[in-house]
Amino acid sequence: MTAKSWKGLETYLLVAPQTLIFLLFLVLPILMIVLVSFWQFNGYSMVPAFTLDNYTSIFTSSVTVKTFLNTFKYVFLTWFFTLIIGYLVAYFLAFYVKDQRWQIILFLVCTVPFWTSNIIRMISWIPVLGKEGLVNQLLINLGLVQQPVEWLLYSDFAIVLGMVHLYNFFMIAPIFNSLMRIDRNLITAAQDMGASGFQTFKEIILPLSAPGIAIGSIFIVTLVMGEFVTVRMMGGGQSASVGKLIQTQIGSLQYPLAAANAVVLLLVTLILVMGILRVVDIRKEL
Repeated sequence: MTAKSWKGLETYLLVAPQTLIFLLFLVLPILMIVLVSFWQFNGYSMVPAFTLDNYTSIFTSSVTVKTFLNTFKYVFLTWFFTLIIGYLVAYFLAFYVKDQRWQIILFLVCTVPFWTSNIIRMISWIPVLGKEGLVNQLLINLGLVQQPVEWLLYSDFAIVLGMVHLYNFFMIAPIFNSLMRIDRNLITAAQDMGASGFQTFKEIILPLSAPGIAIGSIFIVTLVMGEFVTVRMMGGGQSASVGKLIQTQIGSLQYPLAAANAVVLLLVTLILVMGILRVVDIRKEL
């Protein structure tokens, strides 16, 4: 074997382990889900026979359509609030905290919610938002309400609040990274040319931080799309999402229908991610 051919073979050997892992743990499971989504379900077991009934039931069922729309609502609201909070926090850390040591410390503080499990973090909201919780007690003591406010917990408000609490860091981190990459000389030059603070932000900071916003948006969209734990705990069983719907169907052994919902959810998520990538080029951040 010549040196040239060995070098070519060596390249393939180097990528073979990663390719094998990618195929076994990502591509193959997705293909299996797609395959099962076309199987029949006779009420108690799966039958490996081709059918489109699972997909037909998704698009003809008003309950399923409303569940998808409800999921999109959670995605949009969570993305909106995490973007606002995440950008403000990242902007403060990048431009107002001059000491790098304090930047690191404050950035690590943002990771504090990840030091405990998701379930513990959800449970911690109950004594705060419940009827006898701290917020209601404060509102009553201040005379703002006469009786406890019920929509603070087990509602869409609580679900969105829980998701923002859980996933806000996934927006902060990429935006902070983008803001730290901005050449400060560009900002200084804009200020020397008489640009106002808003003009500097609009023409320099915001466009250059767009890749970070896009990466954070992809994180939020992909995480919230399949969310079901927060919906179940913070919604008190009164709200639904596609992730929770799939969990319920798996619990009742309706694997083909659950697989069909998972495929549709995956396609919608991919469309949203591709839309984000079409708007913003994130290759500079990778």
